Amino acid sequence: MEWITDTLREHPELAIYLTLALGFLIGKIRIGGFSLGIVTSVLLVGVVVGQLQIPMTGALKQTAFLLFLFAIGYKVGPQFFAGLKREGLPQVLFAAVMCVCILLSTWLIALVMGYNAGEAAGLLSGSQTISAVIGVADDTIRGLSINDTEKQKLLEIIPVAYAVTYIFGTAGSAWILSRLGPRLLGGFDKVKAACRELESRMGGSDDEKPGFSAAKREVEFRCYRIENGWFDNGRTVDELERYFAEQGKRLFVERTRRGVTITDDISPKQALRIGDEVVLSGRHEYTIGEEKWIGEEVDDDDLLKFPVMTMRVTVAGRCYKRVMPVGGKKIGELRRQPFMHGVSIQKIKRSGVSIPVLSGTILDTGDVLEIVGKKVDVVSAAKEIGYPDPATNESDVVYLSAGILIGALIGTLTLHIHGVPISLSTSGGALIAGLVFGWWRSHHPTFGAIPEAALWAFNNMGLNVFIAIIGISAGPGFIEGFKEAGVSLFFAGIAATAIPLIAGIFIASKLFKFHPAIALGCCAGARTTTAAIGAIQETLGSETPALGYTVTYAVGNTLLILWGVFIVLMVQ
Repeated sequence: MEWITDTLREHPELAIYLTLALGFLIGKIRIGGFSLGIVTSVLLVGVVVGQLQIPMTGALKQTAFLLFLFAIGYKVGPQFFAGLKREGLPQVLFAAVMCVCILLSTWLIALVMGYNAGEAAGLLSGSQTISAVIGVADDTIRGLSINDTEKQKLLEIIPVAYAVTYIFGTAGSAWILSRLGPRLLGGFDKVKAACRELESRMGGSDDEKPGFSAAKREVEFRCYRIENGWFDNGRTVDELERYFAEQGKRLFVERTRRGVTITDDISPKQALRIGDEVVLSGRHEYTIGEEKWIGEEVDDDDLLKFPVMTMRVTVAGRCYKRVMPVGGKKIGELRRQPFMHGVSIQKIKRSGVSIPVLSGTILDTGDVLEIVGKKVDVVSAAKEIGYPDPATNESDVVYLSAGILIGALIGTLTLHIHGVPISLSTSGGALIAGLVFGWWRSHHPTFGAIPEAALWAFNNMGLNVFIAIIGISAGPGFIEGFKEAGVSLFFAGIAATAIPLIAGIFIASKLFKFHPAIALGCCAGARTTTAAIGAIQETLGSETPALGYTVTYAVGNTLLILWGVFIVLMVQ
């Protein structure tokens, strides 16, 4: 044990990897529906490892944190700026109002409880489950005009307050929005009915199985033998596809067989007769049951053996498009374009969250569409929609590093108001730079690529390396701080979590007049709680709440992180 302790003290980088390994392992453990989560587990493991009195370097901590913040901004940048358009402004304004409510309620609770700046910052970070506040508050406290002893005391209490309040911040927000929220909006039955009505209004139908997640609406290729008398005098491929369209079903003829002859290059004028076999492609809910009308479904290996391509395509901005900008268009409009013939949209993700694939869903620049069809059709459609995601497996390190550098430099600029120094700090600057650089990339996709897998690594490793160092550094004083403030902070955290969420539900439904599902999604997004949006969708059996999540998530992620500066200055 002595050898291990001495080795970790001599090589503190090993302590970080030990903390990450155990933190990620523990964070994945679920007891019933409860889990500590990765970040909290890494922090607590770091506190335990920190009992060994291991010295940590501040440069590594800040480097990891800036990488995390830029990655967050880069990811949500397209949605952040898309929300500033006229149709997204109500959600942007709501997110801003709710974030102000969060800041003010946390500040008032901190004043009533007599908390110092460190406790207030930890309360904000944990109760709102926004771990990045720790780093921003850390930067701000270090810039205060107080002695080093006071600074250290404030810095050490932040992770204590975060750990105490995070548990209810996560589980409580999911419960409030998924269980209490529908009751406050008129009851589960009323909200579920409103979801079905919204799906129908956006182009859904009974055949689209409202409430099924995108993962359950896969695109299929099925083979049928034509037996229906509708084909007695012969029909063309175009007539058959138009017939399906009149029934509200988007199906395509991909291949045919007549006798031993298989036709792969399908023409709209190609004739179809009784006895022919056809391969139809379309979403799962459309292809099921067609044998009742066309004829018997057959298992023709030769006919079904042809290459099908699935491609993820990012919707490009107006500057990239040569013909029709897809951003701002409804899915129904996109489907009617000639280049979408034979191509089905399997999934849509916005800021990493699945949104409903309905005709009335409006696409945004930066959305990632998963399209399926024959290779020639998919490749052709991808060129019109935007660009493959990722277009490359390599990250543009020049773009990444320059963005962090420029943002951090801007963040160091300080504005003095009545003698009080105010700045974004390097952390806030990196976040803002990420937003701008992410938005710019969506409009100019020829450079600045950061593949989704790399973005995940930068996001998760950046944050958790930072949190691990925070935990290890705070370890020696953590237990004493917990004894002093643990119980009162827990109840303060419940209030700081619940008050803004409940207020947000009423503000969204009564003041902004949002649809009930959208209202709940907006509250989850403004609070940046992914666990809550998942719980809401599961409870309501609908994906429609996600339509209120993405824009508000982008705004909330930005403002709540910046609140780390404000809460310190307001309490100090």
